[in-house]
Amino acid sequence: MANEENVPEWRRAEFEAVKGENLKTGRAWAIKEALRPFWTYRYAQRAADYFRRWYFWATHSRLTPVVSASKTLQAHLRNILTYFRHRVINATAEGLNRKIRMVKEMACGFRNREHYKTAIYFHCGGLDLYPDWKHQHERETDHSIWWSPTQNPEAR
Repeated sequence: MANEENVPEWRRAEFEAVKGENLKTGRAWAIKEALRPFWTYRYAQRAADYFRRWYFWATHSRLTPVVSASKTLQAHLRNILTYFRHRVINATAEGLNRKIRMVKEMACGFRNREHYKTAIYFHCGGLDLYPDWKHQHERETDHSIWWSPTQNPEAR
C-alpha cells in the first residue's frame, strides 16, 4: 500500500476501507508506516530506542515478510544509526550505479571499455538532446562571442 499522503483523492475512500479491515496487508502497512518517524530523530540514541520498540512490534506481528525485513534492519542497525551522526546517505550513488547496470544490460555487453564509457556518458551525463533553439540562435547573433581568424585575438 502507498504512503497515505500519496493516495490520490479519487482513491481515498477505497484506501480507508482497506486500511480499516483487519487484513495482513493492512497490518504490514501499519508497521511500515510506524517506522517512518524513525528517520526524523536528531540523536542516534533516541532513534535506537524508537527502533527497539518498533522492532518488538514487527517481530511479534507473525507476518513472515515483516519479521524477515525487521531482522535485516536489526542486523544492520549499527550502520543505519551512523546516519544520525553524519546525515549522509549514498542514495545518489546507488541510483547512478543502477542506471549504469541498466545501460550494460540493454547492450548485452560492450566490445570495449570506450564504447561502454560513451554509453554511460550518453545515458547518465544529463545531455540536453533537444536544446532550446531560440536561445541557440540568440547566441549565434551575439557577435561578441564569435571570433574569426581575421580578428585580433586581443580584441575578443
